[in-house]
Amino acid sequence: MTSTPTNAPSRVPASSAAGRPDTRLVVIRGNSASGKSSVAQGLRDHYGRGVAILGQDVIRRNVLREHDTTGGTNIALLGRIARHALDAGFHVVLEGILYADRYSHMVSSLVRDHRGVSACFYLDVPLEATLARHASKADAAYLEQVTDTHLTSWYRELDLLPGGLETVIPADSALKETVARIVRDTDLTAAAPGRTPQRKPSQGDSMNLVLMSDPQVAEIPVRECGEPLVDVREHDLRVDPRKQDPLGAYAHVRQGVLARLKHARSLLPAGVDLLFIEGYRPHALQRRYFTEYRDELAAAQPDWTPEQLHQAASRYVSPPEIAPHSAGAAVDVTLVDQDGHELDLGTRVNASPEESDGACFTHAPNLSDQARHHRTLLLSAMESAGFTNYGTEFWHFSATDRYDALMRREPYARYGPIELP
Repeated sequence: MTSTPTNAPSRVPASSAAGRPDTRLVVIRGNSASGKSSVAQGLRDHYGRGVAILGQDVIRRNVLREHDTTGGTNIALLGRIARHALDAGFHVVLEGILYADRYSHMVSSLVRDHRGVSACFYLDVPLEATLARHASKADAAYLEQVTDTHLTSWYRELDLLPGGLETVIPADSALKETVARIVRDTDLTAAAPGRTPQRKPSQGDSMNLVLMSDPQVAEIPVRECGEPLVDVREHDLRVDPRKQDPLGAYAHVRQGVLARLKHARSLLPAGVDLLFIEGYRPHALQRRYFTEYRDELAAAQPDWTPEQLHQAASRYVSPPEIAPHSAGAAVDVTLVDQDGHELDLGTRVNASPEESDGACFTHAPNLSDQARHHRTLLLSAMESAGFTNYGTEFWHFSATDRYDALMRREPYARYGPIELP
């Protein structure tokens, strides 16, 4: 008996939605000794960092020391943790016995509300095989504590969730086969953040960069997803006030961008944190920034043609018509220590190529070892969370806008120009 995984992203109200279109939710259920935790670990081993394993026993038994009862505290807590991890950009593997009569509402709600692909699997192992697997465990203390009598009393035959949510995996499916099937059904490998090949500039060579002014960027179509702007100041991020404006526009980003920021933050080493400087930029402000910088260049280079000025200006400020900031898709960030002091990344944020002698370029050669190390930390965390860096500005990252779509060879962008409500 099998059912089809939920392989289409959910469409639910923003108030209850969880995760992103590119996050994966995998639910693995089954009786004791059916191999749930081994499959969960196998998925993490396959994918790598970025998979959150949420074990029922860890929360119920280790954290709460609670009996498994109807209405238990662990049920709601499992759902809350799963939602928080999905919102932060993690793929979530929820595993446990998760009896249908006690946990079905929590699991079904989670699947319904998840924006990305969700898939539920039931590991169907007969009682005789369950007892044999249990007896083969090497932990003598555990075998003494958990007996065959316990396993028999806990066992429920084919305890499926209502609504045909689950794919049943038979006992003769080897661990490697089960993991491969789940990866295939959920497209987990393709969902890996930062794994899509991107065009990288050579060290310090700005000529290899694709600039915002490149016609290829403007040619990328936009299929606006309608995702709202949210205020990052309401989500426990460090926010610098240097770009603040009366409406607080600078502190807004698309909802999916916020989730990626939270994920990137979680990937930084202890004692290092993200400092958010600017997100959304109204179209009029973007035009002003671009025009002012272009005029500065014109004054310094009176012989340049309008085309040369436009291209040179776009190294540092995006042309207004395609600017990621005006789509709520871009963020300017840097790194700070645990006390909030900015780390050395080679030059100040928003330093122009002229001011910094080119050190603003992400892969500039004229950096100290310490600055290069800090840039590597920032770049690794942000790209692993699904951002694309604009190579002329080490601090500028965007996601699912036209520039990001071009770099990832996606057919269209999901974020276009937007107005602050």
